[in-house]
Parts: sequence; structure tokens; C-alpha cells
Amino acid sequence: MSKIGKKNITIPKDSSIKIEGSNLTISGPKGTKKLTINDKIFSSKIDDNLFNITPLVKEIDKKISIMWGTYRSLIDNAVTGVSKGHEKILELSGVGFRANLKGEFLNLQIGFSHDVNFKIPKEIKITVEKQTIIKINGVDKELVTKIAADIKNLKPVEPYKAKGIKERGQFVLRKEGKKK
Repeated sequence: MSKIGKKNITIPKDSSIKIEGSNLTISGPKGTKKLTINDKIFSSKIDDNLFNITPLVKEIDKKISIMWGTYRSLIDNAVTGVSKGHEKILELSGVGFRANLKGEFLNLQIGFSHDVNFKIPKEIKITVEKQTIIKINGVDKELVTKIAADIKNLKPVEPYKAKGIKERGQFVLRKEGKKK
């Protein structure tokens, strides 16, 4: 039995889930998200404003238990995304490091001889607070996290002076410089 899979998903008042065979359509104030579940292994039902997914097989082995928890987490992330949205906050630290928006590009000055332009996907909304704080918002948690990781990979945080792009709250292991 999957500990995570057994939990019910509470659907907020302003969101809804439609079940059409193996397809789930989750809609809310922020947008809609479509998911596909394996309807030969799992069944889903809605009671009041609780959503539940259960396996159809009698014997639940390790593989089905893992899939059960994964599907439940994906559906829960989609419900959270369409009702509240997902957000990542990135911080730039370093002398002369700054970010600004230019149309559909995020322009970054991160210590290279040239500016770095990052193309923003249509499903993602990026805002620049100050010049050193970037907020990434969207409905899809996977896409928001991927965009944040791609931006962080442009200039990873170095361990000596902690210069680079990091997530808010990320721990950076600092090293001591060389001694005379």
C-alpha cells in the first residue's frame, strides 16, 4: 500500500476535475491542465470535493504502489497549479549582476563579456523585482522548476564568494580561500 497514494486530494471551491476515461482535465482560476492516467490499473472518483485514485488489482506489488503514489502526486500538483499556481524565486549575487525583461526575453548580465538572453516560454510568467530577484510563476510545476534550473545553470553559484544565480533559501557550501 502506498502511503501517499491513499491520501485524498481536496479540490478547492473554484477548481474542478473532469474524468473522461483515462484523461483528467483539471481547471481552475489560473488555467487548465490535462493529465492521463492508466485506467487499466487505476480508477478515480470524486466525492463532494475530495478526489481519490485507487488501484483496480487485488494484489498491490511494489511497482503498482510506486505508480499509485506518483499519479496521486502529479494530480495534486496539477490541482495546486490551477488553483494557486507554482512559484520559484531566484536571486542573483555578485558585483554588477542584474536582470531585466526585454519583450519575451530575460536579459541577464552575469559577469560574462556579453549579456545572456533567455527565451521565456508562453506558459510561464517571469517578473523581475529589483534587479537581482527573479520570480517565475506558472501552472505546471515541472515546467516552472525546469525553467528555474535552466536559469540557474547559466551561472552556478561558486563556493568561494557565492557569486552566481541561486534559489531563495538554497544553502551554498562555502570554501575557505588559500592562505599565505
